[in-house]
Amino acid sequence: MQQRPARRERGASSDSLGGRLRLLLGYIPLFLKVAAAITMGLLLFAGYKAAASARFFRLRSVEVQGTARASVDAVQAIVRRDVAATGVWQADLKEINAHLQQLAWVRTAIVTRVLPDGVRVRIAERIPRAVVRLSSGRFVWVDDDGVLLGEMQPTDEMPPFFLRGWNEDDSESARGENRERVRKYQELRRLWDGNGLTERVSEVNLIDVRDVRAQLAGDDSQIEVRLGSQDLGKRLKQALEVLDEQRQTARGAFISYVDLTQGRRAIVGFVSGAHTVADGNETAATAGDKKPDASKARANKKDAKDGDKDKQADARKNRNRQNTR
Repeated sequence: MQQRPARRERGASSDSLGGRLRLLLGYIPLFLKVAAAITMGLLLFAGYKAAASARFFRLRSVEVQGTARASVDAVQAIVRRDVAATGVWQADLKEINAHLQQLAWVRTAIVTRVLPDGVRVRIAERIPRAVVRLSSGRFVWVDDDGVLLGEMQPTDEMPPFFLRGWNEDDSESARGENRERVRKYQELRRLWDGNGLTERVSEVNLIDVRDVRAQLAGDDSQIEVRLGSQDLGKRLKQALEVLDEQRQTARGAFISYVDLTQGRRAIVGFVSGAHTVADGNETAATAGDKKPDASKARANKKDAKDGDKDKQADARKNRNRQNTR
């Protein structure tokens, strides 16, 4: 048989080219898939940006829950300010929360989206624990953390007694001291409520929590009770019993303080400067509990000596006259 090598060469070349084309076409679907995925992602991102900034997510309502003293208008104003530029969908809820906690009565705030156009805020308010009389004379509510909440209103329930001695510095140490004062105030309130003594107290001075002083109320408003740092319920009760006894005496109207800082004996001080040890009936003139002036004492001694010398001179003169006669 006659061989045809030329045809075989053309067939082999054709098979080789077709295989290459088929191999190349096998890669085209993968490339198209990748390109399609990238294009779809770009379209979705663009759609998200457009939807987020559209009127569909513009803030229209702010729901506020849990407020009794905090201002609802103030809460809504902060939310509207923070959401105005971003819309509800892109609002930074953590930032809104931080801004809300700067309000006086707000302890914590939980902020959530109510799609498509609303925000819900749940407020946990600070609890007022005491009313502080500041150096300016203002009466202000404070909470457990020593945070000044707002002035006492005429419609507020009157506390059993006020707190005095507040550190008004804006420092961490001052805040720590004030937290301790609030804690001490609550302890005194529990002690004195249990003994029925709070109605006799107008305010408690806690400038030093280790030297508690109570200013009495009503007809005894000019009297201070000095209690120290221990047995504060027992000492106040004892001081009031001593006071009631001393009120029956002639000097009862001139009592200025009752001191029980030593714990055993009650010292009653008077406006005149005298004081009485209640259990020993000892009285001493102390010129306002101050030591006498040394110069005045020396002058008094000198006058006494001069007086004695004059008396002695007069006696000698009289004796000389009698002898002369």
